[in-house]
Amino acid sequence: MAEALVNGRILTARGLEAATVVIEGDRIAKVRPAVSGETGLDLGGGVLLPGFIDTQVNGGGGALFNDSPTVAAIAEIGAAHRRFGTTGFLPTLISDDLAAVATAIAAVDEAIAAGVPGVLGIHIEGPFLSATRKGIHDASKFRVLDGAAFELLTSLKRGRTLITLAPEATTPQMIRRLADAGVVVAAGHTNADYQTIRAALDAGLSGFTHLFNAMSPLTSREPGAVGAALEDQESWCGLIVDGRHVHPAVLRVALRARRRDRYMLVTDALSSVGMVEKSFTMQGRAIRVVDGVCVDENGTLAGSDLDMASAVRNLMRIAGLDLAAAVEMASAAPAAFLGLDGDVGRIAPGQRANLVLADDDLQVRRTWIDGQASDPH
Repeated sequence: MAEALVNGRILTARGLEAATVVIEGDRIAKVRPAVSGETGLDLGGGVLLPGFIDTQVNGGGGALFNDSPTVAAIAEIGAAHRRFGTTGFLPTLISDDLAAVATAIAAVDEAIAAGVPGVLGIHIEGPFLSATRKGIHDASKFRVLDGAAFELLTSLKRGRTLITLAPEATTPQMIRRLADAGVVVAAGHTNADYQTIRAALDAGLSGFTHLFNAMSPLTSREPGAVGAALEDQESWCGLIVDGRHVHPAVLRVALRARRRDRYMLVTDALSSVGMVEKSFTMQGRAIRVVDGVCVDENGTLAGSDLDMASAVRNLMRIAGLDLAAAVEMASAAPAAFLGLDGDVGRIAPGQRANLVLADDDLQVRRTWIDGQASDPH
């Protein structure tokens, strides 16, 4: 049965406009000009946005994927982030033993088969990383990406697989094999030099995980991973826009350096999102939230306490982007990165009905995932 969403301001490719969105089943059937006196679900003049897509979600709602790689934990994480407009996400596993990676892949496959709302696949962040740029990752888990690991990394039956690796921990030939197998490959936690990153890009590397954080920096005589990323105009770069992971000035410079439609917002969120309690453990280590960021006992950054709606608001405030540009980085850009832009990321006929209703302050009031609405907030 069709449902019309009326009396809203709809963010389409033309910008904000008075329009009616018609949902049939799990899809958007029509986006048509608003007509006075239409009946349907009244949006109360709110702003209707494409649902946010987060490619890096370690936890939320008290659940952490590494500590509980289960369907139930995935559902808890998704529900916590849905309150903040995330209608599609990749549960993210940081470096662990390959047996744990296998368990996580099986859990995501089962979650998608069971219809857990919003699950688009899995992000495996490590263990093929650089000890020099390990961040919060446990370097004792690190290993070289070999043939056995390849078989595991290409084993997800449903959804997308995103792998974050250090290019120096593998070869361009392996990166090409992964890309040819349909895996999305990103560089992160890497100390590689410019030439190594450039060779990886030529081999099929298509993204950079939390640009600037945990990667070799841009300097005057060695561009590093950051320089290679900023020079390249085709790959996608994830940004954690909480004002702490990336300095506001650096963020603004980065947005001027390359195509803006190749940047995407990520949260790198941990279990504290959506929770009052802001202290927890991760892989046996004590983590607490300090000034909006998660840190371990040594003050090492350990992900974030960020949600996507806050990231969009921060981007508008810090970088001066308008609503359409900021939302694109939270929806259309990550959809394209995952190769899902024909299915999600926009408000247009034929797209999945993944939507966010927000007020003028971009506080989320309701979401739809595959046409199914959440309770009003």
